[in-house]
Amino acid sequence: MRTIRGMIYTDKMCFEPGEITITGDTIEKIECFGDDRLTAEEAGCYIMPGLVDTHFHGCAGFDFCDGTAEAMRTIASYEMTHGITTICPATMTLAEDTLMDICKASAEAVETETLPEGVPLRDVLKGIYLEGPFISMEKKGAQNPAYIHKPDLDMLNRLQEAAKGLIRIVVIAPETEGAMDCIKEGRGRFRFSIAHTCADYDTAKAAIEAGAAHVTHLYNAMPPFTHRKPGVIGAAAEDARTEAELICDGIHIHPCVVKSTFKLFGAERMVLISDSMMATGMEDGEYALGGQPVHVKGNLATLADGTIAGSATNLYDCMRTAIRMGIAKEDAVRAATLNPAVAVGLENECGSLLPGRKADILIADRDFTLREVIKYGKTVTGS
Repeated sequence: MRTIRGMIYTDKMCFEPGEITITGDTIEKIECFGDDRLTAEEAGCYIMPGLVDTHFHGCAGFDFCDGTAEAMRTIASYEMTHGITTICPATMTLAEDTLMDICKASAEAVETETLPEGVPLRDVLKGIYLEGPFISMEKKGAQNPAYIHKPDLDMLNRLQEAAKGLIRIVVIAPETEGAMDCIKEGRGRFRFSIAHTCADYDTAKAAIEAGAAHVTHLYNAMPPFTHRKPGVIGAAAEDARTEAELICDGIHIHPCVVKSTFKLFGAERMVLISDSMMATGMEDGEYALGGQPVHVKGNLATLADGTIAGSATNLYDCMRTAIRMGIAKEDAVRAATLNPAVAVGLENECGSLLPGRKADILIADRDFTLREVIKYGKTVTGS
């Protein structure tokens, strides 16, 4: 049994003074009380759920699309020890055979692999984010145009069978041939996200009505929001069913836009993602994303033509950046924990601190410097 005291991020979506009792791998009890029962050191301690990154490509020198057990172990270990204790890594736009191999390898790895910290991979890697191949050629971004494919529900079903149900979000450009039918017919089996798209407002609105109630990396690889052409951004903002991802790495989106977007959508609909690639946690240099060469300097990752190619920042640092940009800490934590869990259907497993829930806990200083990561009752990094 262990008791942790400090400012706890509760199911009220705010920090409250109190203590958490952990027995084995489970949160036995959460008690909130007055500030006067905390010492000065305890009052400067933030206790949060482990973060949930539902959209990123790699880190620590590996890409999820490497499709190897070593890559998945290394990626999951890096993420977990940096406070991201639940992950849904993303594929890129690749050939079906390659995607099939990645799906099969993922399904096998979660059943058999254990991380160096002694945590089973299945406790960290909870899903797959299929980014491509059903995207617009005009808004391909850093995706490989050679493998762009029109939406195909039969292909999706084949991939999901290979993945043994791990696919949680499927990116789709709703204006492309067959996209609307794919969304309508597949909505009970897949969560569709609008992305890499030229869709106008009416098309985006129709896609949301059809079942695509998620938007991938808002603002990136889509038409801009203007007063006469609100596009995907306007359609998503006005529909309360729709959540939107933001990359808060300090590169992709200006702080003013980050703050304005939280106001426009409301904190309850914002999902922070890292969209990180294999250079995250590594030195500057030459890397790859989706088979294309990427140059990384600092937080900036670019293709040869200057196109931004994902980020080089993990989700915990993105959350801290959002706070420095002016987002309330309570809102930033929600957008990196509960909201992404809800977006991929994992809210009953992670994203919240609740009695009876597995102890998936972060402990940080007042400035959100990470001190300790607890995964299912086991300290995996920190003091």
